[in-house]
Amino acid sequence: MTAVPTHRSFEDLVAEGAAVPTEGWDFSWFAGRATEERPSWGYAVLAGERLARAEAVLDIQTGGGEVLDFALGRAEPARPVLVAATEGWPPNVAKATTLLRPRGAVVVAAPDDAPLPFADGAFDLVLSRHPVRPHWDEIARVLSPGGTYLAQHVGPASVFELVEYFLGPLPAEVRAGRDPERERAEAEAAGLDVVGLRAERLRTEFHDIAAVVHFLRKVVWMVPGFTVAAYEPQLRALHERIEREGSFVAHSTRHLFDARKPVR
Repeated sequence: MTAVPTHRSFEDLVAEGAAVPTEGWDFSWFAGRATEERPSWGYAVLAGERLARAEAVLDIQTGGGEVLDFALGRAEPARPVLVAATEGWPPNVAKATTLLRPRGAVVVAAPDDAPLPFADGAFDLVLSRHPVRPHWDEIARVLSPGGTYLAQHVGPASVFELVEYFLGPLPAEVRAGRDPERERAEAEAAGLDVVGLRAERLRTEFHDIAAVVHFLRKVVWMVPGFTVAAYEPQLRALHERIEREGSFVAHSTRHLFDARKPVR
């Protein structure tokens, strides 16, 4: 996608990026402002295929429900008997409830780090797109024997070119976080069989400083405590760099998990 030429002031762009609502996981505002390659496996389409064959489904950390809504639409006319989702951020709980209620899905407010509020073996399919951290013991607990966990996780050092621009070089152990092989070992330790694991590194470009501001406000764990006021000098310098070079390039990392609970 071709970037939209701005020729607008730093102050104008920053004000715009700071004003855009951050609820949900709809990234359509970024069209023409930022681009990100998508993983080749097409997670939402895969999720729709699995939904068409499932009876009881849980989507963990659903955000605003946009991905689950799309996947349920892909699964039509098939529909699971039970569809539930969890979300920890109150604005997203409200957004997801409004979006998913017509699909017959129930959204449960649950903190990301809390035990899942469901019975053992309640679901034959558990989905998640970009969980903050996968709680493997809980995922294994709520899966029925033979059930599947299908999820797209954020990988190690994702968009760290941007993160380290603001925070400086991070320790090796931070850069190695979210390692897919480490997560494989954790999933197996929880009793799951990992039948598929794919990883990709994807080009991301920010075409104006408004996109950077909105991204850091929306994905709050990238630069914890980010505000325009706290990082104004870095933002101004980055604006000037984008004006000279046309974009700021970073790389996101993603991996696809396909894990199953054995039938004992």
